[in-house]
Amino acid sequence: MKKDLMDILACPMCKGDLELNVDKEDGDEVIEGSLYCARCDERYPISDSIPNLLPPELRKNQS
Repeated sequence: MKKDLMDILACPMCKGDLELNVDKEDGDEVIEGSLYCARCDERYPISDSIPNLLPPELRKNQS
């Protein structure tokens, strides 16, 4: 995920601001980490450079 996507991303539940937490990066690309919404107290994982912005109930049912 490119860091400049933070300008357009919003929480899928409440449309609030997301906070980026980076665990692994390569330049301006986030490889592993998460997006956090303080309003919902929900965390969305970033894995293999792909943010998973599915609502929590749908994310938990993925295999």
